[in-house]
Formats: sequence, structure tokens, C-alpha cells
Amino acid sequence: MRLKETYTKEIVPDLMKRLGYESTMQVPRLEKIIISVSSGDVVQNPKLVNGIVDEISAIAGQKAVVTKAKKAISNFKLRAGIPIGVRVTLRRDRMWSFLDRLQTLALPRVRDFRGLPSKGFDGRGNYNMGLKEQIVFPEINFDKIEKVRGMNITICTTADNDNDGRALLEALGMPFRK
Repeated sequence: MRLKETYTKEIVPDLMKRLGYESTMQVPRLEKIIISVSSGDVVQNPKLVNGIVDEISAIAGQKAVVTKAKKAISNFKLRAGIPIGVRVTLRRDRMWSFLDRLQTLALPRVRDFRGLPSKGFDGRGNYNMGLKEQIVFPEINFDKIEKVRGMNITICTTADNDNDGRALLEALGMPFRK
């Protein structure tokens, strides 16, 4: 919640000046954060999905949803309707608290961390990043995990372009590479 207060009191007026906006409603803001995990091991053993759901639910603070395959792909031994991953969409207060924990607790614990790459923007102001280990989050008990898995984190903003989205995320404290 402290990140949200900082956004409304300090970041919005600063971005209005820097980006040349006349109204506070024009300033880009966070819309949602999507955390997704997909694992090939789940195809052989569908019971692994429950462990992934528990881990992602602990990280996000919200129940995760199982994603299922839309099409059958014979090379991957995949049939339509088989669970292949887990996803959770965070909005409002949970989104702000997750972003705060990501920046202050999880990213500093990543091995050999030199900053986030700038190439993760999609052209519309949204940012995608990947983590190779879920154990960087303090909610995960290292002794209880079956396997170290990566995850994809998508930060959706209301920005129209990458420059505005990057300015917003930098103002919020995301550690981009120089």
C-alpha cells in the first residue's frame, strides 16, 4: 500500500510535468499484473499442478487458476483439455502489494542480478519479465518445493507507448539496466 500512496502523492505530479500531461487522468497507471507458470512435467504427471497452484497462490496472495491446453500437439504428447500451467491476475491492492514485494524482496535475491532488461516492453507500454526460480519469494519454503520452476510476470499499464510505460515503471522503482 505504501507504493500506491507514493504513486498518488509523488509520482503522478512528477509524471504530469515530465511527460507534459494536463490532467491526472492522462498519466499512465498500473492496470493489472499477471503471473503465469507453465511446466512440461505436468503433461506426464497432472498431480503436479496442485503444488504449482499452492506455490503461486502463496506468492500472489490470491487463488491461482489452472490453464488447460487448447489444442492437441502430438510431438509434445499433449491433448486438448490437459492442465499445462497456472495463472493468476492481480488487481487493485493485491497488485500494489505484489509489485512492492517483487521490487524490495524478490529481485534483490536473484543471483547475479544486474537490472531488468529494457527489451521486455511490447509496444503498448506493458512490460514482460521472466524469473528462473520461484524460490526468490520469501513466501516459498525451500524445503517443500518439488522442483525449481520459472515464471512469467506481465505488468499491464494504461500507457500508450513504451516510453510512457517505462517512465511509469522507473518512477515506481523498477530496477532497469542502464
